[in-house]
Amino acid sequence: MQPIDSHTRTIIRDMRAEDRDPVIEILTGSDPWKRLGFTAVDWNRIFAPLPAGRDTFVLEIEGNVLGIAIVRRKFLFGDYLELLGISPSAVGRGLGSRLLTHVESLTFARANNMFACVSDFNEAARAFYRKQGYKEIGPMPNFLIPGYAEILLRKTTGPSRTT
Repeated sequence: MQPIDSHTRTIIRDMRAEDRDPVIEILTGSDPWKRLGFTAVDWNRIFAPLPAGRDTFVLEIEGNVLGIAIVRRKFLFGDYLELLGISPSAVGRGLGSRLLTHVESLTFARANNMFACVSDFNEAARAFYRKQGYKEIGPMPNFLIPGYAEILLRKTTGPSRTT
């Protein structure tokens, strides 16, 4: 697929209750979530009501929700990207980078670190985050499912303290 051109209207905005069904559809059709065993029931539990105490954004093009990002503020002297998902039909069009850049701009305006996790088997996501400047900090074995690890990632603009 081609990247979205500059004439296509892309909106990144706060998630609303009416976005829940398209977001759940994105996530139930996406890896690594399918491989990790997440179902529509799980996602309904997470998104009803919308996640509290987090910044939750959707990426919309021409009225269609094609991406989701959830950020937890104040995690290890930075923020934690709990979830970044792009519709399988829109992968490879630069939308993940665009959504992540938006989230990072908000985080780096208030903190020096952004953290995320990626499943060790998810080579495409690991490559994506490397390309975006994230470094792998280390694995957390058997974190979500037995036999696999989640790898903690960090992108930084510098130390949290200068003295």
